[in-house]
Amino acid sequence: MIRMAMTTQAKKRILIVGGVAGGASAAARARRLSEDADIVLFERGRHVSFANCGMPYYIGGAILDRDRLLVQTADGLKARYGIEVRVQTEVLRVDRARKLLVVRGPDGAEKSETYDALILSPGAQAIRPPLPGGAHPRVFTLRSLADMDAIKTAVDGLKGCRALIMGGGYIGLEMAEAFRARGLEVTLVELSGQVFAPADPEMVAPVHRRLRDNGVDLRLGVSVTSLSQADNGLKAALSTGDELDCALALQAIGLRPETALAREAGLALGPSGGIAVDAHMRTSDPSIYAVGDAVEVSEFVTGNKALIPLAGPASRQGRIAADNALGRDSSYRGTQGTAICKVFDLAVGVTGLNEKTLKRLGRAYEKVHIHPTHHAGYYPGAAQMSLKILFDPKDGLLLGAQAVGLEGVDKRLDVLAVALRAKMTVRDLRDLELCYAPPYGSAKDPVNCAGFAATNALEGDVRLWHAETLPPRPDQVLLDARTAGEFAAGSIPGALNVPVDDLRARLGDLPKDRELLVFCQVGLRGYLACLILSQNGFVCRNLSGGYQTYQATVSSPAASERR
Repeated sequence: MIRMAMTTQAKKRILIVGGVAGGASAAARARRLSEDADIVLFERGRHVSFANCGMPYYIGGAILDRDRLLVQTADGLKARYGIEVRVQTEVLRVDRARKLLVVRGPDGAEKSETYDALILSPGAQAIRPPLPGGAHPRVFTLRSLADMDAIKTAVDGLKGCRALIMGGGYIGLEMAEAFRARGLEVTLVELSGQVFAPADPEMVAPVHRRLRDNGVDLRLGVSVTSLSQADNGLKAALSTGDELDCALALQAIGLRPETALAREAGLALGPSGGIAVDAHMRTSDPSIYAVGDAVEVSEFVTGNKALIPLAGPASRQGRIAADNALGRDSSYRGTQGTAICKVFDLAVGVTGLNEKTLKRLGRAYEKVHIHPTHHAGYYPGAAQMSLKILFDPKDGLLLGAQAVGLEGVDKRLDVLAVALRAKMTVRDLRDLELCYAPPYGSAKDPVNCAGFAATNALEGDVRLWHAETLPPRPDQVLLDARTAGEFAAGSIPGALNVPVDDLRARLGDLPKDRELLVFCQVGLRGYLACLILSQNGFVCRNLSGGYQTYQATVSSPAASERR
């Protein structure tokens, strides 16, 4: 006989400030745990729960029905969960001593609402820097359905005009595609040297190419200094001295956590500016919880506090806050930052720490790059991807992973995200038993191959070198192990060419008093060449990721700075 454990709770009044992922999840979870709880959700806007990640796709036309973005409505929450939802109601302040909120409803009247437990889910707001002309009505941000509607209205009827995007993060990249789909010319300016900051420079080199191949005027290391009225829209002045005419501009620079309510209530904020919470999502006030984009979380690998605004973590945090508000002991175990972005037909994604962060933290690491196909190469449609993993050079603990490609990127990143969460090592990656049939994968999946390559380096079977260490020292020689035809089509300057298949017969042509920096196209032939050389008395290293990674590395702004 199966017995179901039921949780009995004294009736509690739970107030939730803000909807969308965190607040709506908290409300639904609280009701599932307690039929007796009095649950009220306050939402400043008109919509309590909507898919803000889908907004660029509605503007671009991939999603045709606007109502598909409404995840849940106030009436729906009332009907299914018995939750009272008050939209267009702003919470003005929190009186912690008396455990009440002061709210202003759509009629402008203010009233007080008492609580036993309070869950804050205020979210984040789009950053709008003090840019001259930034308040022009043709300058938009994209954070709410109202923002989305305003942009779509502005775009409808436009054809052949230019849209200016400031910022190359998720919203900037997705909106570049959306505007191109609507027939607009697009200029995207990004102050840093790369788009999609969660990835490392060499990993986004294909993204830069894809943007330009799809007609996006990509300008890196550039900012907008001012905007002004023009005959048919706006004139943008750039830091390069150029001027651009555009029909509209989108500021997609980033997000700032909405902490005013918490700060004014005297709740503690963390070092990165978000609301400080413990593992139970509890703030410095034991009766108040906070979730979502406004909170400071523990980054999973290091435990350091960080702002990582993602929908999946926000939803889980809402669930955990509701658990604890109703007496359950539930903990949040940190955020990995697992994320993916569609850029036309390309996907780029990350999990864990990137190399830039590891360098900044001064943490020791090693890395490998591989460039496998997403399924068996002999089956039609095999598409190459680039995969990078970062790991501890002592024990092989996985620290982070990045991938970019046309197909199969999400599948591999999901596996690597689970491996990182489970604190697996690169040795463990070799042993993962993943799905294989020619249309879906390979007998040695890309994740397995990354594990093989990393373990070879970890166990000393081959020593690696990386393209950013160029040029070689006087005691080093570059050796291209590709064919003569590949070598003639382009190689690293100053390299000798001895194809791997000719290597045993030509060992006498190579110096034993200098270290050989070996490379091939993607790394495999270089690895085989190094095994031959090292067993014949040569000192050598293999270029991780081969000539393909070299090309991506030298095209990155970081390489230009080194030169």
